[in-house]
Parts: sequence; C-alpha cells; structure tokens
Amino acid sequence: MDIKTTCLGVLMLGAASGYEIRKSFEEGPFSHFAEGGFGSIYPALTKMTQEGLVTCTAHQQEKRPAKKVYQITDAGWTHLETAMRDKIPGEDKIKSDLLFMLFFADWQSPERIARVIDARIAFYQQKLDEMADCGTQFDTISGRSLVLGYGIAVFQASLDYLVANREAFIEVAGQAQPPLLHAAE
Repeated sequence: MDIKTTCLGVLMLGAASGYEIRKSFEEGPFSHFAEGGFGSIYPALTKMTQEGLVTCTAHQQEKRPAKKVYQITDAGWTHLETAMRDKIPGEDKIKSDLLFMLFFADWQSPERIARVIDARIAFYQQKLDEMADCGTQFDTISGRSLVLGYGIAVFQASLDYLVANREAFIEVAGQAQPPLLHAAE
C-alpha cells in the first residue's frame, strides 16, 4: 500500500501526530507489515490535508513548537475504503539480515552462527510473548485479532524452524572458504 493509504489506516485508530504515526509503523500495530518514515509521512500528511482527507489541529506546547494532530475525515475514510476495495495487494516481501547471514553460513564460524541463531530464537520468543499479551485486548474476533494471529503463526513457524535446524546450520558453518577476489600476481 502507498503511504497515504497506510497513514489513513493508522488514523482510523484515532487522531495522531506525525511522530505517533511513525511510531505505529516502528513498534506499534503496523510494525510487522507496513512501513513509513518521516521523509514520506509528513509530505503525505500535508497532501492529504490539502485534499481534505485529514484535518490538522495545532496543539500549543510549552517551550516547543505546536504539535500537529491529524484526524481522518469522511473523505479520508472513503479514500481508504476505496483503496482497500480496489487495490490488489502486492506480493509480500521478506527482507531479512538474518537470512542473508545464514545464506553464507558455510563461510562463517560455527560459534558465530550459533550466536546469531540463539539471539534470533530469543528474539522470536520475546516477540511471541509480547504478541500473546496484545491478544488480551481483543474481546471479539476482528480483523485486528486475526492479523495478530497470523503474526503469531509466522513468528512461531520461524522460531520452530530455527530450533529444528540450529544444529544443521552450525554443522555447515566453516565448511567453505570465500573465493579469492584477486588472483595472485
């Protein structure tokens, strides 16, 4: 989805500043499946304000610039609804530093691979614990609770795979030498 659509989605949960919108992409409910940085959020908010998709209210703060809080309008909801109805979701993209490192496991030491995998197993377990805590906020089945369940399933599958294949990754580690980039002269 484009940044306008994802910002409108965040604003469907309630009024928010640009900073709060960004936080929802970094560590909030959208952190696992949507992106948005300051460089794209603020221009999108400015354009959406001009188009009447959101309103902007300045809240004065002591010794700081006014905090701009954005709220979705009826036109914004219509835009979001149309985007969700008419757009075909793009292909999911998985970008992972972990997978990149493990791709080259045979060129790294077994100790390094063990540390990397153990750290990721701990990370997945922590995320699963956090997600389980999030689940207590949903009293009924909703899109939000079902997406949370999907996220839990993905993290659990990733955790299970690393636990099941940890020793195999360690076994192949150090088995190959990187190719020489320059032939001896």
